[in-house]
Amino acid sequence: MVRKMLDGLTLIESILSRSPGCAAVSRDAGTGMSTMHQRKPQLAGNGSVVLFDTAMTISAAVATLLDQFHAKRPVRAWSLIITLYGDAIVPRGGSLWLGSLSEIMALFRVDAGHVRTAMSRLTADGWLKRVKVGRNSYYRLTRREEGSFTAATQRIYFAGEPAFDGRLRLALLGPGAAATARPALEHAGFAALTANAYVAFGEPRAKLPDIDGLFLLRADADEEAHALAAAAWKLGPIALAYRDFIDRFTPLDTALARRSRVEGDDALVARILLIHEFRRVVLRDPGLPAALLPADWPGAAARQLAGRLYRRLLDDSEAYLDVNALDQEGPLSAIDGNLRDRFVSK
Repeated sequence: MVRKMLDGLTLIESILSRSPGCAAVSRDAGTGMSTMHQRKPQLAGNGSVVLFDTAMTISAAVATLLDQFHAKRPVRAWSLIITLYGDAIVPRGGSLWLGSLSEIMALFRVDAGHVRTAMSRLTADGWLKRVKVGRNSYYRLTRREEGSFTAATQRIYFAGEPAFDGRLRLALLGPGAAATARPALEHAGFAALTANAYVAFGEPRAKLPDIDGLFLLRADADEEAHALAAAAWKLGPIALAYRDFIDRFTPLDTALARRSRVEGDDALVARILLIHEFRRVVLRDPGLPAALLPADWPGAAARQLAGRLYRRLLDDSEAYLDVNALDQEGPLSAIDGNLRDRFVSK
C-alpha cells in the first residue's frame, strides 16, 4: 500500500509539472462552443490515481456511477430492486406496480426481461409478495423482509456513538466448548480474535447459555485495544470499502454543490445507488466506539458524505416518484414523516 501511494504521488507530481491540470474539452449544449475545464488528479482510497472532472455535470456523474455499478459482474438487479423498495417504496406505502418498476429500472439500464426474472426469483425466495388486480401485478416486501429492513434502517440512516465503559469483554473457550459456544458468542455480538478467544466491547446482545469450558472475563482497554479491535473485527477491508465509497461519490457531491437543479430521474438513480453502495459497507461495519477505532477511520467521513448527498437528492427523487410510480390506488401514498429524519443528527 505504501509503495502504491508513493507511486501515485510521483505520477501526480509528473502531471502537475507538465501543466496546471489536465485540460479536457467540452461543448456547451446551448452555444455549441467548446470550453476547457480541468481534470484534477486525486489519490484514491486503494492507492491508485484517478482523475475526476471538476466541471462534471450531475448527469455525467450519475452516468459514471451507473457505469461502475454495471462493471461489477454479475449485475445483481434483484439486489438493487430490494434497495429501491427498502429505501423509497416502503416509506410511500410499500406497494409498486410492475409497470412502474420496469420504467424505474430502465433508468438503471436494467431491461424489462431482467426485471421480470428478478421479480420471479424474489417472490419465490420470500422477499416479495405479489398482488394481482386484473391483468396488473403489484409487489411489496413480505412481512419478513420489512422486518429485516426495519432492523437495518437504524444502522444505515441513524447510527450513533455506541455506549462504551472502557472495558472489553473476553470469552475464552476451553476444551470441548467451541462447538456450542461459538454460535452463541457470535449471536451475542462477540468477534473471534483467535479460534478460542472472542472479544466484545459491551454487554452481550443476547443472554449466553451456561456452557462448560466457557470463561468470561473483563479487561480495561489500553493502548493495545486498537490493534486488538482491528484484528478481531477485520477493520482493514471495511476501511478500504469506506474510502472507495468516498472516492466514488465525491464527483457527484462536487457537481451537486455547483448546481441548484437536479432532474428527477438523475436524483432517483443517484439516491438509490448511494444507499445501495453505502449499506453494503455500513452493514459490515461492527459499529465500534471511537475509542477502539484507528485515528484515520473513514467511517464518519463516509456517513457525512452519504447524508449530505441523500438530503440533497431526496426532494427531487420523491418528485419523480410522485409522477411516475403507481400502486393499486394510483399515485403512491404521501411520504412517511420519518423519511425526512434520515441522516439528520439529533
